[in-house]
Amino acid sequence: MNCARRSCNLFQSDDGRQAMDGTEHLAVRREGATLILTLNRPEARNALSLSMLVGLYDGWLAADADDAIRSVVLTGAGGAFCAGMDLKALAGKGMAGERHRDRLKADPDLHWKAMLRHHRPRKPVIAAVEGPCVAGGTEILQGTDIRVAGASATFGLFEVRRGLFPIGGSTVRLQRQIPRTHALEMLLTGRSYSAAEARDIGLVGRVVPDGTALDEALALAEQINACGPLAVEAVKASVYETAEMTEADGLAAELARGWPVFDTDDAKEGARAFAEKRPPVYRRA
Repeated sequence: MNCARRSCNLFQSDDGRQAMDGTEHLAVRREGATLILTLNRPEARNALSLSMLVGLYDGWLAADADDAIRSVVLTGAGGAFCAGMDLKALAGKGMAGERHRDRLKADPDLHWKAMLRHHRPRKPVIAAVEGPCVAGGTEILQGTDIRVAGASATFGLFEVRRGLFPIGGSTVRLQRQIPRTHALEMLLTGRSYSAAEARDIGLVGRVVPDGTALDEALALAEQINACGPLAVEAVKASVYETAEMTEADGLAAELARGWPVFDTDDAKEGARAFAEKRPPVYRRA
């Protein structure tokens, strides 16, 4: 994995698990085949900072570049997921992480890639939400694939209440992910939603007891990690690729994406393992 000029140097953690350097506001570690990215600015309820955005983008790139990583879990530290943009910074008081300003100059699109607006990781991304996941937090959430929330988690797009626009993609994505009437209610009222409401409208898939969202997300990741990685990545790509196609075009695209998977050694290994009643050993081949 080439992480030149980035903060994702691999090292071994004390317990023998691989981990990676992040930034002061983004913690990164490996647990088996899962990369865990933790928004780590709990004193500000993990409000977005430049350091956090740089760390996030580097994490997405690291996951895509390392074939040993089969899934990514995104979570937050200190009982919060993400409270969105740092409004003090927006008011002109400076965004935390100014030392990373050169990265943003070199790639003016970096913050949108970090927030999954202009970048889609090829590995499945599971969100583990505790506490507030609002404004930019809810916008990042829409770029994830599977979503687990603690019972006391809260969601919402508060931008209109501040005279702002949810420019992280919500006016486009939200209506494609939940019914339009719910999307417009969330966007136009700027009100807060409970985890149960978020589940009921389809914004999250599971609600679990407080403090267990990460464990649940890691359990889901383990199930994904046990599957054929080439198949998993092809399925994810097909779902997004065909989302806005006609049924006929989508089915044709599915065949083009899916047939090559059957020709892989991994597909043969899956059939062999089933016949031999043993776990498969996939080699991405």
